[in-house]
Parts: sequence; structure tokens; C-alpha cells
Amino acid sequence: MNEVMTDGRRPVRIGDMAPDFRARSTKGDFQLSALRGQWVIFFSHPADFTPVCSTEFAALARRQADFDALDCKLVGLSVDSLYAHLAWVRALRDLFGVGIDFPIIEDPSMAVGRAYGMIDDSAVDSMAMRSTFFIDPQGIIRATTCYPHNVGRSVDEMLRLLRALQRVDGASHLTPEGWTDGKPLLLPAADGTDAAPDWFCRFEASR
Repeated sequence: MNEVMTDGRRPVRIGDMAPDFRARSTKGDFQLSALRGQWVIFFSHPADFTPVCSTEFAALARRQADFDALDCKLVGLSVDSLYAHLAWVRALRDLFGVGIDFPIIEDPSMAVGRAYGMIDDSAVDSMAMRSTFFIDPQGIIRATTCYPHNVGRSVDEMLRLLRALQRVDGASHLTPEGWTDGKPLLLPAADGTDAAPDWFCRFEASR
């Protein structure tokens, strides 16, 4: 049975400490806090052996090196058993020619999913949630996304968001709409005494 360390007050939000947990995974016994010091993308999927989830995991496997280059660990989760996860990993290798090198957590009790708000307290299964949590090296949740079960996530967008979070981490700069690595950053809005017409929306390059 999974062990989750949470006070149970409410689903976690941006700025909260990510609830720690211990569980079995396709890579052995797993504890989230063991990954402190690195970025973590922790994501749920509705079920193994399903079409959308299979394409997501194949795409993540193909882009594993990009996440590694950003010092980010991927961690998947669903309510399926460890044995189902292992069988699915083999099936994905056979079908797509990819190896899933990141851990997939089993959560048959839905304890971890409920602690993260991935699964509603009244839900009898996990089919409604395709949630993703971006966790910084201190264990703080910095961003979240949630998709319905019938719409797949974009791995490109996961990487873009991760790069943006890392770029503004500890800095006063901001990333504009659609920012990608190498593009100009935004400056914080100036105080009301600045007469320049762009006082409320200035790019770093316009200093």
C-alpha cells in the first residue's frame, strides 16, 4: 500500500510543498523526496494500455534526453498495478521501439492521486484526470496542468514550460506569451512615475 505524507487539508496548489510519498514503481521502491535537488515532472495518466496514454509515453521516452539535459526527472502514475505497468512498458517497447526509463508509480488505492487532487474524492476511478505537476529542486510545486482523458498532452509544451520556470527561477524577469529559450524576457512593470509608453510592458532588450 502506498504511504503518503500529507495533512489532507485540501488539494495541493502552486506554491505548496509537494506531498511526499513512498510507493512501488517500475524502477523499484520509490520515494519522491529522494529526488530533491532536481526538477521533477510528476504526472498521472488514466490507464495503461489506452490509446492517448500510449502515445504520450512513447513521446516522453523519445524526448528523455531533453528532460535529462534540464536536470529534470519524469515520474508517471496511474491506479494500475505494478504488474500492469510492467506489461505495458514491454508492449510500448514492442509497438513503438522505445524504452520507458522513468518510474511509473502504482496507485491502486488512489491515495497518491487523491493527495495531489489528480482524482476527485468522490471518484471511483481515475479516468477523469490527466494531471501534471512541475516540482522544483526544493520540492515546491511551481506549475500544474490538467487535461481531460480524451486529449493528449504536448511534450513540446511540457519542455517549454519547464525551461520557462527554470529561466525565471529566483529572478525578477518574466516570460511573455509563448516564450521559448533564447527569446527576450519581460521586465516587471515600472512604477507609475515612468512616463514611457511601455512602462507596463517592457522587454529586457528595450532597456
